[in-house]
Amino acid sequence: MLRRAPLRTNLIFLFSLSVISFSLLPISALARPFVLVLSQDDLGDGGPNSPSDDNDASSTDGDSSEWDEFGSPESRSEEELDPGSWRPVLGTDSHTNTNTNFEFKSEEEALYYSGLSKIVSAASSGDPILMEEASSEIEAAANGGDPHARSILGFFYQMGMGRQKNKAKAFLYHNFAAEGGNLQSKMALAHIYARQDMYDKAVKHYAELAEVAVNSFWVSKDSPLLEPVRIHLGAEENKDALRKSRGEEDEDFQILEYQARKGNAGAMYRVGVFYYYGLRGLRRDPAKALSWFLKAVEKGEPRSMELLGEIYVRGTGVERNYTKALEWLKLAAKQQLYSAYNGIGYLFVKGYGVEKRNYTKAKEYFEKAAANEDPGGYYNLGVLYLRGIGVKRDVKVACKYFIMAANAGQQKAFYQLAKMFHTGVGLKKNLPMATALYKLVAERGPWSSLSRWALESYLKGDVGKALLLYSRMAELGYEVAQSNAAWILDKYGERSMCMGESGFCTDAERHQRAHSLWWQASEQGNEHAALLIGDAYYYGRGTMRDYDRAAEAYKHAKSQSNAQAMFNLGYMHEHGHGLPYDLHLAKRYYDQALEIDPAAKLPVKLALASLWIRKNYADSVLVHFIDSLPEVFPRVEAWVENVLMEEGNATILTLFVCLLTVLYLRERQRRHAGAGAGAGAGAGAAMMQQPNELIVPAR
Repeated sequence: MLRRAPLRTNLIFLFSLSVISFSLLPISALARPFVLVLSQDDLGDGGPNSPSDDNDASSTDGDSSEWDEFGSPESRSEEELDPGSWRPVLGTDSHTNTNTNFEFKSEEEALYYSGLSKIVSAASSGDPILMEEASSEIEAAANGGDPHARSILGFFYQMGMGRQKNKAKAFLYHNFAAEGGNLQSKMALAHIYARQDMYDKAVKHYAELAEVAVNSFWVSKDSPLLEPVRIHLGAEENKDALRKSRGEEDEDFQILEYQARKGNAGAMYRVGVFYYYGLRGLRRDPAKALSWFLKAVEKGEPRSMELLGEIYVRGTGVERNYTKALEWLKLAAKQQLYSAYNGIGYLFVKGYGVEKRNYTKAKEYFEKAAANEDPGGYYNLGVLYLRGIGVKRDVKVACKYFIMAANAGQQKAFYQLAKMFHTGVGLKKNLPMATALYKLVAERGPWSSLSRWALESYLKGDVGKALLLYSRMAELGYEVAQSNAAWILDKYGERSMCMGESGFCTDAERHQRAHSLWWQASEQGNEHAALLIGDAYYYGRGTMRDYDRAAEAYKHAKSQSNAQAMFNLGYMHEHGHGLPYDLHLAKRYYDQALEIDPAAKLPVKLALASLWIRKNYADSVLVHFIDSLPEVFPRVEAWVENVLMEEGNATILTLFVCLLTVLYLRERQRRHAGAGAGAGAGAGAAMMQQPNELIVPAR
């Protein structure tokens, strides 16, 4: 693992403080919500009030299939949405009814899945020979024209697995795979283009991927945002997040399930939600979810009523029944669950479970939801005004509603705004913004399930498999996966089962791969990754030592108000490493670090003391001694780690310390006993000399 940069080094050297209460700030990607704020300049002139084909607010004519923004209730499997999906190899959910022994369409497809299965097994067991066999099968399938096998070859060349790393060949194979219909390769290409600011190409790929992702979303209710779990916080394992992802083994879930079995309606609903969406490490199980929802509605739980409406609309685990769906949604709405109005409005837009389509009633229900600040209500009204469904078409009003919905986290609203930025309709054309918004939506596509399998593997101790899956997601542009894969490489070293160009990764290959992953994560705003990149360049680990690039990385982390980066920049100014020697700027950075993080008070005070000594006693023996400590400390640290902390030596040292302690205590006891005896004798003599009468000394 890369050691912390100048912050910890300087202070430990100066004062031998091996533990300093100066922790990393929260990762920005986790803590900061996405808030979209647009200025007047962003508003386009693309005919916001252009007439629609149907301006009659009471119209119920027309084919609602035009309005694809409302989605289709038809369920499609992950294999249909994501051709070449890894699911048949990694496992299935009970709701998909996927048969892992399904018939392959061609010999090449059979060879692809055979090779993919061996790749996963080889990563799990750390078997280089099996990985070679898998690579041969994948290559044979690719030569036969299978696009999914070509996607895997692109992954191999990108990572340097089983062959020399070659970005040009990786790009070529991904391009062929994407043309053949592999969406994961299309995701990888979009990420490559976006990193190079080629937004005209990136936006096209992300637009197609986002559309697939939207088609996989629920229709009447927005599902919880399933973010990939960050398995680390800074340099340490994220134990709290991992504990909450253990599914039925999680103690909190067991308590919740116990409360549900005891008749708590709220607990019944929550357990049902966990199974319905596959939250907290649970496998999705609509049958169990349905059972819990039915129990909850018996006790009048309105949120369960709404989700029962969703289930009957989708036909998830039950026979599709729009009439029942409408009944459940109306029952939920009667109990003032305003989000249920969206489901009712959806049924009127589509004409499902009602006599006929009625856009006027649909609008009324959406307005009721929006009036109570429901994000789905904002989104649905935006669609009505965007398309002129039952209202006069007004793109500016639609844009306003989409922004309100997006700022509340409604994913379909991000998609609509991305299309506006992409096409210049309603908003000024802005390809970088369109790319970013499309990417947010695309990352929720069916290929995101790789993250769940990776986490499950990590929790089971299968680090090699977890690394493989996170690496695949990292190639697709997931920042959390890039960070997780890099952390596994640094944390577990040889135990990470990292596969390199020939067999297991060498130390150099592992460091270079971690460095590349950290760098990609830092580009997407991960300040901890930027700090580690700075460390890598500062110490020359996994790359050539380069103080200038180290300073650049620390400045990138500083731009996100990271206190540790500010401290490191102060240290570099203090010593003239990669930055001009400037004690005033060094002090400014140290002070800023303290302003951002009060926990940095001790290290900052010590650093300021070092500055004072350097300023007032320049070129003195004390300054030279301080500057020599960074060279001495690694040797002391290595001696402690390799000699004292070695298992056998540590045992001997412990016994030796215990022996010294026993000898010390016995000597102390002996001295106390001697002192007590001497005091007793003195007291006895004094008693003998205390006369009852005055004794006159002899002359």
